[in-house]
Amino acid sequence: MSTSMFQTPMEVAVYQLHNFSISFFSSLLGGDVVSVKLDNSASGASVVAIDNKIEQAMDLVKNHLMYAVREEVEVLKEQIKELLEKNSQLERENSLLKTLASPEQLEKFQSRLPTEVLCPEEQSPGAAAPAQHSGGSAV
Repeated sequence: MSTSMFQTPMEVAVYQLHNFSISFFSSLLGGDVVSVKLDNSASGASVVAIDNKIEQAMDLVKNHLMYAVREEVEVLKEQIKELLEKNSQLERENSLLKTLASPEQLEKFQSRLPTEVLCPEEQSPGAAAPAQHSGGSAV
């Protein structure tokens, strides 16, 4: 393949990029690498065929990405479900322990906690605030 038919570096770069695109997308589609000259003798049909192959390759990539994203969403939904169940269980345990503990034990426990846990609203505005849930308590 000679690039002597091109007169500017931009034309050479476009030619090389187009050949790379054809090779890359042909390999994705499992087809043979198509050699195309981008001079004035290239027919409109070959350009349309190349465009169709590129579109098919892009659709293939899009479908693969969508499938991968759907799989990841399902994994994340399962993790969220497990975490919600664990949070609910820990809140029930916390509530039970609070009811069984004596006032002296609660006071002793709260004195050991850092102030950030006892007063989360006093955190700096830049810090991420913990999620608030309607049931249960942090102590």
